[in-house]
Amino acid sequence: MAFRLPNLLRRLFAEGAFSQAFVPVLGQVKTQDGDDPAKLLATRVGLGLFVILAAISLLAILAAPALVWLMTGGFSGDKARFELTVALTQFMFPYIVLISMVALASGVLNTWSEFKIPAFTPVLLNLSFIGCALLLTPYLREPIWALAIAVILGGLAQLALQAWALARRGLLAELPGMLRRPFKSLADTWRDERVRRILTLMLPASLAVSVAQVSLVINTHIASRLAEGSVSWLSFADRLMEFPTALLGVALGTVLLPSLTKAHNLNDPTRVSKLIDWGLRLVVLLALPASVGLALLATGLTAGLFHYGAFDLEDLTMTAYAMQGYAIGLLGLIAVKVLAPGFYAQQDIKTPVKIALATLVLTQLLNLGLVPLMGHAGLAVATSLAACFNAGLLLVRLRQRGTYQPEPGWGKLLLKCVLAAILMAALLVWLTQPINWGAEQARPFLRLGMLFGLIALATLSYFAVLRLLGMPLRSMIRPPSVN
Repeated sequence: MAFRLPNLLRRLFAEGAFSQAFVPVLGQVKTQDGDDPAKLLATRVGLGLFVILAAISLLAILAAPALVWLMTGGFSGDKARFELTVALTQFMFPYIVLISMVALASGVLNTWSEFKIPAFTPVLLNLSFIGCALLLTPYLREPIWALAIAVILGGLAQLALQAWALARRGLLAELPGMLRRPFKSLADTWRDERVRRILTLMLPASLAVSVAQVSLVINTHIASRLAEGSVSWLSFADRLMEFPTALLGVALGTVLLPSLTKAHNLNDPTRVSKLIDWGLRLVVLLALPASVGLALLATGLTAGLFHYGAFDLEDLTMTAYAMQGYAIGLLGLIAVKVLAPGFYAQQDIKTPVKIALATLVLTQLLNLGLVPLMGHAGLAVATSLAACFNAGLLLVRLRQRGTYQPEPGWGKLLLKCVLAAILMAALLVWLTQPINWGAEQARPFLRLGMLFGLIALATLSYFAVLRLLGMPLRSMIRPPSVN
């Protein structure tokens, strides 16, 4: 729960509003004015962002008790748990400054067509979590503090790697001079018209991203008032759903935004449409089987990764239910990552804001009907249905304004992918019927072996069917080039 708060601001500032406002403007400056003005702009934005977020972080640390209460309702009077959550929150809040600098560096590197290091950087946080959990917990009176320490160490490691990548490409050349005269540099930053343009775009972008985060806060508050463990069940399921979302959705969005920006700045609407079409085809090709697989292997995946120690059979069942609820909306969740950059590349933030507000209202209306019937799983289903609604509205709006025109062959693509997914689902149902995932806790390696074997067979069967149906998989993976 404590990590939800800095994570919320991370999504709001670092990966959300900032990236959506910063990358298109930086790409425009690079295309029209050249590399040196773009480097200066990136450095000035970094300095301004650091000052703003440092102030926000300080205020959030002071206001942590109120923020935690808003998220949890005070844990129904559990004072010890509430106070521990507040302390953890205060310790981890500086992470937002670190990860925002990482997001800025990633945006700069992406604009210079460097994708490998920004894609690898998040691994460092995971390594920090694993290392601190293994090495520090035996020496701490409250073992959970190992994960809080891991957050800060992971943020520092990510920033160090990104700084090295920027320096290697000569993208930090302006920084030493600005640090020697920080007050003058700040004044120049606030006077820069392009910086003000980014800040102007960030305001509606922040609203768009914050709508999703407000929905998360409301859902977390609702879950904290349901059966004990509901917040954790949803959190575990969400972590599993984040894997395909990050692997495909975030990756596509990261590549598409600078590419769409460049095509838009070159006044090439045909290329813009082809890039969006390519992204959507990959979403259907890869997210459809992932959604089916996650739904049918929800219990197996949850058991293989989490069903140990204090994670009992009830936790296994309830997390699997939540995961199946999230799986319904995987296509929508990932499609949004492809469709939204179509607006951001044109520096149009208002349209996604309006759609996000409508999505928030729909989510809470669905919660009213589904939570009494399904408990915590109703929150997951509501989120999924709302994500599909969000993606649908974005698609309709792009079509209406002529930004996106589907390429020929969509009917055949959908038919082939649906048929391959149905056959894959039938195979999984047949193979998993005799397996009691919960009973295999004493044989974890056997259980993991069965799980990965099923994933491999399902993947192989899906792509084998597509190959037999004549789908040109290699050509589909290659993006259309932007000249």
